[in-house]
Amino acid sequence: MRAGEPFDLQTLQAFLYRLITAPNGVAEGLQAEKVQVNLEDVIRGDERLSAVDHLEIYANAYFYRLLDILKEEYPATLAVLGDDNFHNLVTGYLLEYPPTEPSVMYAGRYLADFLVGHPFRERRAYIADLARLERTVLEVFYRSDALALDAETMRAVPVADWPNLEMRAHPTVAILDSEWPVNELLREVENKIEWHEPAHTAVSIVVWRKGFEVYYRALERGERGALGLALAGELEGTSFAMMCEAVAAEYPAGDTPAAINRLLARWLADGLLMRVAR
Repeated sequence: MRAGEPFDLQTLQAFLYRLITAPNGVAEGLQAEKVQVNLEDVIRGDERLSAVDHLEIYANAYFYRLLDILKEEYPATLAVLGDDNFHNLVTGYLLEYPPTEPSVMYAGRYLADFLVGHPFRERRAYIADLARLERTVLEVFYRSDALALDAETMRAVPVADWPNLEMRAHPTVAILDSEWPVNELLREVENKIEWHEPAHTAVSIVVWRKGFEVYYRALERGERGALGLALAGELEGTSFAMMCEAVAAEYPAGDTPAAINRLLARWLADGLLMRVAR
């Protein structure tokens, strides 16, 4: 497009999008355009607002819409940082990670990565782990569903065949390894009770969906290794015997059978596993 030429619709849309999303405002965005355009030829100003002022309204609405979305997606991160700090966080984040997808669901997918090197971690060392958990909860909600292995189906399999039974994790299952039990903090925020700084204690957190509800909890001893195998075997599966061996490695020999029975019952009740058909 040359200066003075009329805009076709696609060019006009791209031009206005660049101005609305310009990091330093519409005026600077307009100056940065390779071809200088008189914005008054596109947007009619009046005695109250110039063309730039009119477009700034949309630019501000664009930012605050994204800010509101990220507040909804990261309620615990917002609670920890407070409104002003969260506003500043989102401003810096969108400058480095501007949205690239049509759906706003993807706007905040790199916020945890952005927080890893952010100065906020100097006071809240757990903040990136917390944001990562919140993001995982959101993404798990949108994952595709599948038929989970349940206790009734398991009982229908002859016990002698259990060791060779091929399993894999349900497609909604995700495991996060965190340096902090941020699941406790997130639960406090969700329950609208006073939240507390998490202890610096490593924890693995499983996140999954059952129906339309997303759940999360800290994994207990023996679960990380076994469920990790089920996740690693997403395509080929892993045998129940191998999962039992992973549990057994974490328990004294005399405690292993009870631990396996208890954990298997929990996995089946939560819908964390699927049977791999051969």
